[in-house]
Parts: sequence; structure tokens; C-alpha cells
Amino acid sequence: MESAVRFHDHHLPEVAGSLHEELLTGLTATPKYASPKFFYDRRGSELFDAICEQPEYYPTRTEEAILRAAAADIAEVVGRDATLIELGSGASRKVRLLLEALHPACYLGVDISREFLLESTHRLAADYPWLEVHAACADLTHPMRWPDGLSGERPVAFFPGSSIGNFTPEEAESFLRGLSQLLPTGGGLLIGVDLIKDRAILDAAYNDAAGVTAAFNLNLLERLRREFEAEVEPQAFRHRAFYNELDSRIEMHLVSLYDQAMHLAGERIEFTAGESLHTENSYKYSITGFCELAGRAGFEPRAHWTDRDALFCILYLERAA
Repeated sequence: MESAVRFHDHHLPEVAGSLHEELLTGLTATPKYASPKFFYDRRGSELFDAICEQPEYYPTRTEEAILRAAAADIAEVVGRDATLIELGSGASRKVRLLLEALHPACYLGVDISREFLLESTHRLAADYPWLEVHAACADLTHPMRWPDGLSGERPVAFFPGSSIGNFTPEEAESFLRGLSQLLPTGGGLLIGVDLIKDRAILDAAYNDAAGVTAAFNLNLLERLRREFEAEVEPQAFRHRAFYNELDSRIEMHLVSLYDQAMHLAGERIEFTAGESLHTENSYKYSITGFCELAGRAGFEPRAHWTDRDALFCILYLERAA
């Protein structure tokens, strides 16, 4: 069968129209914050791929090793001929470790970075000519729906990269509940979850020696200038990331080096010296704790796989009857 990339521009007008409002809401709040989804323009997506290559950043290589080692077991649990839906697909790298084993009827990549999404799904279609490939530009923080025209016996969502950790536990439960409502009984979710571990490992992972994570964080300000015509000087901020043990999360911030003002959409936004813009959380879970959260959202745990050092976990959940 010849592959065909179909691009579905779902929610894009709504997303584009609401981004200014969402940015201003966060920037004028106390304390100031911005959603991590604003990291992912084309440059941000490229920088994140570079982060994944850094020696300190264990999540990507650990998750990929688990997928590589467990692909046959995952296929046995998940089954073949599913509609495989990758949420936050990015470069669609990890899903390649599963495609031959799962042999899905079709693949749908969902990502907020439209240009990056198109490039990665076209590459996937070229490399897997037997696979029907679809692409949908969508914001995962908004209500979702599957596009029409997907083939396959049942939908199975794939949410790798511990991206669920970017949500607060309350938001994660709400997100998973919405996802469970999109799936039929017996539909599945294969999800990567970063586990609680020694803080030294966590702090190093988000403060790599090459400064790639810092560049990724600061690119948010560059994007504000490029796309949103903000008046801001990125060099007037520094990257800060640390593990908040009380809340079991990594926090990333952009810290103002001195008193200054940012201008965005006609608003003047004051920063005092040392004030931070909170740009990301990355929550860490125990396997038991995450299964309890997923259970409240309507999923039943079916299987899980970890590395020998218990750094990371991949779980397969099914929508409860």
C-alpha cells in the first residue's frame, strides 16, 4: 500500500487566536508563568532534540532503551492493526522503535509545532511505505478529538517522553480523563513516566554542561520577539532549573538580571531584579502513585516496563469498562 500523508489543521485558528491572551494571562499573574507549550516553535523543537542527546539527560535514552528491549512484549499486550496516535509526536523518533512490532493499521502524529510536525511525518511516511500516515496540528492542553478517516481496529494513544509531567497532578488527571473519554472500552494508552529518583541526577539533567537546556529555555523569549513582536531582551534573563523535592517536580525559570520591562500586545510587564518567569514543571511519580492517578481518570493498568535502575517507566493502560 502506498503511504499518504494527510495533514489535518485541527484547532489551529483557535490556538493562534488564543496564544496572545494566554501569554498575557501568565505574564501579568503573580508569580509570572508561561506554559511549556510556548517552547515548541521550530527552533525550540530542534533545541529539545539536542537536549535529548546530552549525556546528563537520561529520560530519552532510557525510554528508548526500554522501548527497544520491550517492543515484542508491548506488541503482545497492545496487539496489532491498531490506530496508533502519538501525542506530542515531535520528531517521531521513539515511535519508530515500535512500528515493526506493532504494525498499526495507521499512524496519527499530533503536535503543536506545525512545520516540525509536517517534516517528521513526511519522513516517517517515506521510511515506512506500508504505513498510512496522518498529521494533526493541535494543542494538547485544549479538548481533543480524532480526525475523520483513520483506519484501524481500535485507537491506541502513545504519549512518550514523560510529557505528562508538564501537567500538575490535577491537570494530568483531567487530561487523562478527557483522553479516556475519547477511547472506546478496551482502547489503550502507552505512556512514558519519569520516576522519582536522586535529586543530583534530576538537577544535572536540566542543567547540562553544554548549556543546551538553558538555550531552550531562553528561546521562549526569542520566540516572543519573533512571533509575538514582544519587546524583550533575552540576554537580560538567565536560566534556572532545580528539583523541588516537596512537590516532586523539576522547575524551570527565567530569572531577570535587573529591573526591566517587557512590552507585549500593548501591555507593559515589569520585572524586578531576581524575579522569575516560571516556564516549566516536570513532575516525577512513583509507579503506584501514577497508576492511582490514572485509575481515577478511567484507566486500568495492564502492564509496565522499567529500566534496571528504575529511572523511567512505560505503562500500558486500558480504558475501563
